[in-house]
Amino acid sequence: MYLTRSLEKIVSAASEFFPVVLVTGARQVGKTTLLRQMMERAGVQDYVSLDDPMRRELAASDPGLFMQNLKLPVLIDEIQYAPQILPYLKMQVDSANESGRFWLTGSQQFHLMKGVTESLAGRVGIVRLSGLSLGEKLGDGGNCTPFLPGARPVSFRKFIPLPELYKHIWSGSYPRLFNRLWKRDDSGRLVFQDTQAEEFHQIFYSEYVDTYLQRDVKDLAQIGNAHSFLRFLRVCAARTGQLLNYTELAKDAEVSPATAKNWLSILEVSGIIYLLQPWASNLTKRLTKTPKMYFLDTGLVAYLTGWTSPETLEKGAMSGAIFETWIISEILKSWWYSGKTAPVYFYRDKDGKEIDVLIERDGKLYPIEIKKSAAPSKNDIRQFSVLEKFGCPMGESALICMYPDILPLTEQCTIIPACWI
Repeated sequence: MYLTRSLEKIVSAASEFFPVVLVTGARQVGKTTLLRQMMERAGVQDYVSLDDPMRRELAASDPGLFMQNLKLPVLIDEIQYAPQILPYLKMQVDSANESGRFWLTGSQQFHLMKGVTESLAGRVGIVRLSGLSLGEKLGDGGNCTPFLPGARPVSFRKFIPLPELYKHIWSGSYPRLFNRLWKRDDSGRLVFQDTQAEEFHQIFYSEYVDTYLQRDVKDLAQIGNAHSFLRFLRVCAARTGQLLNYTELAKDAEVSPATAKNWLSILEVSGIIYLLQPWASNLTKRLTKTPKMYFLDTGLVAYLTGWTSPETLEKGAMSGAIFETWIISEILKSWWYSGKTAPVYFYRDKDGKEIDVLIERDGKLYPIEIKKSAAPSKNDIRQFSVLEKFGCPMGESALICMYPDILPLTEQCTIIPACWI
């Protein structure tokens, strides 16, 4: 089943303004499916995939001839395989000066983005797609708004209890696996398919990691030993939600710190991990400068760390870390899928005082705490008071947890169920 993606509106808007629209993101997040669903409505006539070795060879060896055979407007899939056509795209765009002429997809952002920014500067709208958000899974993808404490949700969802929520967390955000593990019953309600769920999960992520190693990261990072990189991935997954320490990461992965830093930068630019930056103030030097590392797909974390079911994941040692990872990814998607840069940070000072999330918006700070608990208390937000010393205007705050309803905790802080981000 096709799920309406929140970025449809952003792609449409970009197509009205730019002659070229590029949708980037990790493999299997649904870039091609999104654009192919929109082709007819947008009047895009032709589809060309550079996964086809014959077309790829023509595009690479004779880009001029390749361009002559296109019927515009056109969707060109996997553009990173033939960056030679980018200068020809520029010439075509400059001669026609029409919006929405070329739709492109690309997975390898590291090399692709360099070529795009050099060849198509000012001519391309770049849209970033990640995995499915919970709203998209539930059929509410058209109502995406940036998450901000105090802002009323566009639509109230039925509360999702913890065991059901961990089925979403464990199964991850890749559309192909979602369509295998979830079905709609006669009433339209999503139902998790327990039968063979572990086998499907294992098969999908095993193939994903192997393909990812062979087709993307191995070439970019010049990895000679695939087993070393897999070990590195597993070490990273075990540290999702933690402060990034290259020395410890390298030691546990049995690679050099330089190699760890290189591989991690490729994971970041490829859309596998996100480095959440610490909030900084000019008024103090006692704030940490180290980012936190989060995976953008919790199903991949569960696979790499060996949790074989939603139940074992929810009860296991990584339960809290993966819950926080999922919340962070949902907050980020709410901004990205609204076509906005996510002004999302965390706070930590040298005394160990920490706030899970800080959103900085219009000169105000919005603190957020994340707790895998159904019994939140004022003690959970005690660290919010450390922000007063900076003199920054404070917006409303939030405690995201498993309480089943939106409820005021204090005059400034609201309890928000995790499923309503």
